[in-house]
Amino acid sequence: MLVQGPGAYPINSPINSYIKPTSKDKYSHKQNPNAKSQDQLEEQRIKMVVEKLKRIEAKVIAHEMAHKIAGGQYTGAVRYTYTRGPDGKLYITGGEVSIDVSEEQTPEETIKKMEIVRRAALAPSDPSPQDIAVAQTATIKEMRARLELWRKKFEEIEKSTKQNNLSKVA
Repeated sequence: MLVQGPGAYPINSPINSYIKPTSKDKYSHKQNPNAKSQDQLEEQRIKMVVEKLKRIEAKVIAHEMAHKIAGGQYTGAVRYTYTRGPDGKLYITGGEVSIDVSEEQTPEETIKKMEIVRRAALAPSDPSPQDIAVAQTATIKEMRARLELWRKKFEEIEKSTKQNNLSKVA
């Protein structure tokens, strides 16, 4: 254990090995060589943690901006979560962007929207499991809209074919 302050010395150690008389005063304390290296190690540890937090922050911002840019009008505001670093500053360590996955009025509009939603969900270079789930939802809705569109087109062709056959009979 180390008592903090000027002339600090380890407790439960021979004090005389850290005290040396000088001409200025009766006693002067030698710096504990281990205390200096411990302080340096702690400073290095703090610096490493801060650098890691800065890297995480840059990565999170890039990730969420990729969603935002690719999703355009179908994305909401970016929301970040913060962590206080050992230096007392706040760093972004998480984030989210809401994406509208509701279907549109027509199958054609839904197809266009879900293509954008899927691109937005998969826009970051490292999509999260939640991003992949959103992309899957968009793909399913797009496929349903395509099926509906094909069904309508098939019904139109079938109706047209029946009318042509009836006109040939008459």
